[in-house]
Amino acid sequence: MLRIGCLWILTLSLLAAMAGSAAESAEVTLDYVVQRALNRAKLPFHSPRADLPKILNQDNLNYDKYREIRFRRERALWSQGNFPFQVEFFHPGYIYTEPVHAYEFTLTHVQPVRFVRDFFDYGSLNIGSQIPANTGYAGFRVLYALNDPNRLDELGAFQGASYFRLLGKGQRYGESARGLALNCGESDRGEEFPIFTDWWLGKPHEDDTELRIYALLDSVSATGAYEFLIRPGETTVARVEAVLFLREPDKIKLVNTNQAPIKTIGFAPLTSMFWFGKNTEHKFDDYRTEVHDSDTLLMHFGDEIVSRPLDNPTVMRHQIFNAPNIRGFGLLQRERDFSAYQDMFNLYHQVPSVWVEPTGNWGDGDLHLVELPTTYEGLDNIVAFWDPRKKPDPLTPLRFGYTLKWTKETDINLSENKVISTRIGPDAQFPGARQFVIDFAGSKLDTIPSDNPPVAIASCSGNAEIVDNNLVVRNVNMGSWRVYLKMRPKAGNHDPVDLRCTLQVQTNRVSETWTYQWSPP
Repeated sequence: MLRIGCLWILTLSLLAAMAGSAAESAEVTLDYVVQRALNRAKLPFHSPRADLPKILNQDNLNYDKYREIRFRRERALWSQGNFPFQVEFFHPGYIYTEPVHAYEFTLTHVQPVRFVRDFFDYGSLNIGSQIPANTGYAGFRVLYALNDPNRLDELGAFQGASYFRLLGKGQRYGESARGLALNCGESDRGEEFPIFTDWWLGKPHEDDTELRIYALLDSVSATGAYEFLIRPGETTVARVEAVLFLREPDKIKLVNTNQAPIKTIGFAPLTSMFWFGKNTEHKFDDYRTEVHDSDTLLMHFGDEIVSRPLDNPTVMRHQIFNAPNIRGFGLLQRERDFSAYQDMFNLYHQVPSVWVEPTGNWGDGDLHLVELPTTYEGLDNIVAFWDPRKKPDPLTPLRFGYTLKWTKETDINLSENKVISTRIGPDAQFPGARQFVIDFAGSKLDTIPSDNPPVAIASCSGNAEIVDNNLVVRNVNMGSWRVYLKMRPKAGNHDPVDLRCTLQVQTNRVSETWTYQWSPP
């Protein structure tokens, strides 16, 4: 993966960046970063925001001004030579107010990648001379010949708190991943957003097909060390190993005396946007029929795969699924037909699904889905993560690993017989009932004869009743089986109703389990 031996000669641009800071002899590994995370956990949190020059604050650098600042591509890390990966850095400022520090490493040495004003074109802005040389960056993007061997494309970006996004071949940016989510979706305490403060970038060999990077995570309540091994492809795969430390309460109080204890520790959090889709009951005034980066939360529990269509609720909803030893979960974009979106600027049919596969057994825990109301497509309003039931003691390492797959499922198959759509409307036969029209499709379902349909096994929570689910028909137009499920809330009920439905042949389950949470108007 990395060059063997002494540090290779750097490009002239990087020599300027690192003037006065010689390379140090060191072997950068996960343990190397873990020790730094533990040392930092013993101290109170210090926000990098305090180190940002005032000229870069949002009051002085608005959106339009920030867009004028561009990284000079010829100054990219590893641009001089025949390296498969290059790195460009983001300038701090505007809403990116927490500078991060970057380092380059080989098998034997490590050295800082200093912030250099000459790496950037400031356009008409006359602010370069007011920015100190030790400012740091706002993050970075990774370039790779993903779609054309003769052209570098953006493979991924790490910018803002602990957010990052990756791309597979032919994909466009959509949902994001995070390093960690703390107290996400809790109504009795505020969410804490950890940040990646330091990055170690592994210098690749000319024939490498993977990029190794490390990160140090920090927040008021916790620190962490992360290793990412990124392999680009049709589906881009990132293997992640992490070690977390919770701070001792007295260190937390020194920063915030009102800080609430950690209630949820979100492993592998995913963040996406769902404005409206097929299952939206009250459509927005828009020429498009669907607008979302993800439409489904898919969960793999033991021998059962559960599909939960996403929604845009009127108030925040926080749904928790019992998930011991979960085998996988992800926020998927299952609708891949351009005609469903009719958007030529935001190519929602090309955004990736992101699938999480735990390394080993995560043990006892819960999968959380948080849905926030939104009135337009510019806000990410969907979050999914796994939370361990047992929380570690302060300064006790919590280790976990997982694989992230950024995919359109053209080269992998996450589920064979799946829920492909959900539609909702009133029912004329049963007064007060809502009709759910659910389509299932897959190779196993294709073998079932039309004159002998599978049986729909349906249930709902006690605040409602299933009044009919006997109609299961072949939908020849979509190549699927369609279930007509009718649910009537009990009189006076104002709480959400949980529903489930799966297809069976005799006693054998032949489809994903569809689950949905319907809220009364």
